[in-house]
Amino acid sequence: MTFLAIQNIHHTYFTNASATTALSDITIHVEEGEFVSFLGPSGCGKTTLLSIIAGLIKPTHGNVLLEGKPILTSENQIGYMLQQDYLFPWKTIEENILLGLKLSKQLNEKTKSQALSLLKQIGLTGIEKQLPKQLSGGMRQRVALIRTLATEPKLLMLDEPFSALDYQTKLKLEDLVSNTLEAFGKTAILVTHDIGEAIAMSDRVVLFSPSPGQVHRVFSMPDELRDLPPFEARNHEAFSSIFQMIWKELELLEPRKK
Repeated sequence: MTFLAIQNIHHTYFTNASATTALSDITIHVEEGEFVSFLGPSGCGKTTLLSIIAGLIKPTHGNVLLEGKPILTSENQIGYMLQQDYLFPWKTIEENILLGLKLSKQLNEKTKSQALSLLKQIGLTGIEKQLPKQLSGGMRQRVALIRTLATEPKLLMLDEPFSALDYQTKLKLEDLVSNTLEAFGKTAILVTHDIGEAIAMSDRVVLFSPSPGQVHRVFSMPDELRDLPPFEARNHEAFSSIFQMIWKELELLEPRKK
């Protein structure tokens, strides 16, 4: 059975004066433990699709099934990590990390201990009582990752989580997130505009065409890249040729300037 089945998704935004179709006939299957990136020009509906998968938007037509059942966000099956960390500035790092567990009524001594132990695993020790303003952007995103993982979601949604960071921090976090998700056996979907990021982190890259968004082409990454951490994958000889191939496909999808 397919872990995540996105079936014939069609979505139109309606206003009093117009109807705009954002997505048309999207069908994608994701296997358990797989890391898939959504890539495409602005306006191709990547984030809309992510919101539909997460159960935040009901599609005009189609279904999303997780392990054969409809997505139910109330059961903490979905973890969402965004470009902004959205840590509460008046709460300590510990309080921020435990917030999801508290809201979902999963907070107890065992889950608290497990969540806080993640701090040490990803290189953050002794910051539990600090406030978010005392941390760098990269550290804050690591805290956001722990908060996302603490409720043990089955599927992680990553919506451009590194785009607000400087390049060096971004590369370090790509490795950290990739290694952490692999260690926990998590399935993840990444929305990104960065071709290199998609190639380095993913098992497959789904390229969307715009207006309305449709699956244009799916690129499966070769084993020699998939077996490497993202930073090393970027330096592999196969990386450049795949980058150029995807770049050329994206060029074909960009609207021609008159």
